[in-house]
Amino acid sequence: MRRYQKKMLLELTDTLNEAHEQAVKEIKNNNGQMAVGLLGQCQECADSMGEIIQESEGGDSPVIAVLTKYCEKLYEISLDVDKGKASDSYVSKILLRSYNDIKNGIINDIPEKLETVFLPYKASMWDSLESVWKKADADPNCDAYVIPIPYFDRNPDGSAREEHYEGGQYPSYVPVTDFRKYDFEGRHPDRIYIHNPYDEGNFVTSVHPFFYSKNLKNFTDELIYIPYFVLADPDPDNEAQLERLAHFVTVAAVINADKVIVQSEAMRRAYIKIMTEQTGSNTRQYWEQKISGEGSPKFDKIENTKKEDIEIPEDWKKVMQKSDGSMKKLIMYNTGVQALIDNDEKMLDKIEDVLNVFRENKDEVTLLWRPHPLIGATISSMKPHLQQRYAKILEEYLTGGWGIYDDSPDLDRAIILSDAYYGDRSSVVELYKRTGKPIMIENPDILEKEGTGEKDG
Repeated sequence: MRRYQKKMLLELTDTLNEAHEQAVKEIKNNNGQMAVGLLGQCQECADSMGEIIQESEGGDSPVIAVLTKYCEKLYEISLDVDKGKASDSYVSKILLRSYNDIKNGIINDIPEKLETVFLPYKASMWDSLESVWKKADADPNCDAYVIPIPYFDRNPDGSAREEHYEGGQYPSYVPVTDFRKYDFEGRHPDRIYIHNPYDEGNFVTSVHPFFYSKNLKNFTDELIYIPYFVLADPDPDNEAQLERLAHFVTVAAVINADKVIVQSEAMRRAYIKIMTEQTGSNTRQYWEQKISGEGSPKFDKIENTKKEDIEIPEDWKKVMQKSDGSMKKLIMYNTGVQALIDNDEKMLDKIEDVLNVFRENKDEVTLLWRPHPLIGATISSMKPHLQQRYAKILEEYLTGGWGIYDDSPDLDRAIILSDAYYGDRSSVVELYKRTGKPIMIENPDILEKEGTGEKDG
């Protein structure tokens, strides 16, 4: 039986006990008709409880027998009350015993089963929830549902533009439930996991407003937020670092969730400090209880993915192999959203320059270009003047056929297969560090075509 159903049955049982006490008072005051009416209502309530239990546990549940016996007792007591033969002390004793039998039966004889829902919106961010889902899915006392939700790109004025639904892009081993076929209000899942930190506060995209954290909390006993990103662990005592981190922390999901799971204990301490400063020193204990540093599933995914288990697409192999059949070095080139926002046209200059350098060295090195999954939407929403030029750069790269363009949901494949990382500072860097392979951060101010070479790292 679902946890919330069992909780409801226990609440109904306590309501029965309150009715018992009132019925005993009516008997004591010689209001027999009132007492019989109350006992009749108790029987109706017991019948409803029996229907719930039978639907969930079947007619063989021992609690059904307890409720049947209870209804028989109510009938007998009602007859005695009508005849004036029932003393309040006797009735009180019988009803108290019945109440204890029903309550103990519900607690001990009805197994509890959780219903847990996972609400990813971008398939490429599924790794931020996957290991938690796997654990829930393997638990025989839990029904776990993966329900991808729709999201919209935003126009520069904030209005909704194109709708996206990526339910068909998840790994084959992940069973997906259509969000239109799941009754959130009727089913009231015990737990809902989200990785979207924003409600209406994202300028680039927005999930459907029904799935804003402030609304979802009405449909579950526990709303749990796990960030879709990982960051460099901060020093919780470094105010400058906390100031840079604050905009990742003071978001709707952190405020509205019942529990927040972050990547480390250092990050937890930073979250607590930032939120306490935002909401007042008297709230510190609240944030300490709410925020957990038990780790990011994104790290789990990287650490549990093996190179030999990855299936390399055939069109990738053609680019990765030299003429003698040996494999070239594979460099993952990651271009992020923030770098584009900060550097504007200069970032496109840098991307063009990088592509030119790797094209010239394509016989020895393969480039795997993987832009942030929201980079296109970001340009459309926040940098529309760059749209035409970016589209031209991308089209020339795709038609050139000398490199790999990876816009798949599978970030981990690119990280594990590649021999080194090159690109912008982003959460991908923190994941890449787990591999122990080389990392080099690009500098938009330095272009190879100017003869200066790349100096940063």
